[in-house]
Amino acid sequence: MTFKYTFTFPISGPNKLPRFKGWAAENAPDIAISLPPQVPAKNDTLTIRLKSVEDRQTLTAKLAGVSL
Repeated sequence: MTFKYTFTFPISGPNKLPRFKGWAAENAPDIAISLPPQVPAKNDTLTIRLKSVEDRQTLTAKLAGVSL
């Protein structure tokens, strides 16, 4: 199965990928994600790839109100 679906959410500051990886490992370990190799520090968003629409909906619910 491939990562067909994308999810873009706001995140600012440096070290976006390590911060999101840590949060995902702790709060959403059952969701398979594909991260980009790097994200410029001046970007204010992060786009990840997911395997299903259900994963995107679950991640959206879990990220509601979370400040990364």
